[in-house]
Amino acid sequence: MPSKVSTDFKFGDRVVHASRPEWGQGVVTSAAVDTVDGKSCQRLTIRFDRAGLKTLSTALASLRPAEATDATPAAADGPTAAEQLTATGWLDRLGAESPEVIMARLPESATDPFATLVRRLEATIKLYRFTPTGGSLLDWAAAQTGLADPLTVFNRHELEQFFARFASARDNHLRQLAEEVRRKDPDAYSRVMAQASQAVQSALRGRGNGR
Repeated sequence: MPSKVSTDFKFGDRVVHASRPEWGQGVVTSAAVDTVDGKSCQRLTIRFDRAGLKTLSTALASLRPAEATDATPAAADGPTAAEQLTATGWLDRLGAESPEVIMARLPESATDPFATLVRRLEATIKLYRFTPTGGSLLDWAAAQTGLADPLTVFNRHELEQFFARFASARDNHLRQLAEEVRRKDPDAYSRVMAQASQAVQSALRGRGNGR
């Protein structure tokens, strides 16, 4: 859903994309009035920390202002907010849970009991865009932690171990949801699975390994 303040963004505003937290924070570099389906909105050009330059419509993208505590850009020659954040500080912010629990947790979009089964299944399938290799591993870790650079807190080996736990939880959740949707709405199941990737199909066959 679009941001509730979707027509209020201006040059220099810092924002986040609620559906793409792995992109990090972005800075609005241009804002133009637009119309989609007869409704006023904005077309924004935003430079994200981890995704580069993107052009988005507020009618479609879930954009919101960055948190005030994170909104001030770091000095050009100083450490970024993520670099200043220690492992202890990160855990303090998230509570007393262990990193293993936090990193293995599936996003709310995949588990929300108020969402339909099909919506949850589609959200779970989208998690298969993450793999434990290269930049995709860092994108996943950024989405899990909200950190622009997760390597300021964890090393790559730790992230790979965390991802293995996440992938196992993701695969189990996928199989449970898929079976429930298949029983209750076979047509929807067929439609969703027709678009599923090979990684999803492998996980459903019990061969998911996070790769």
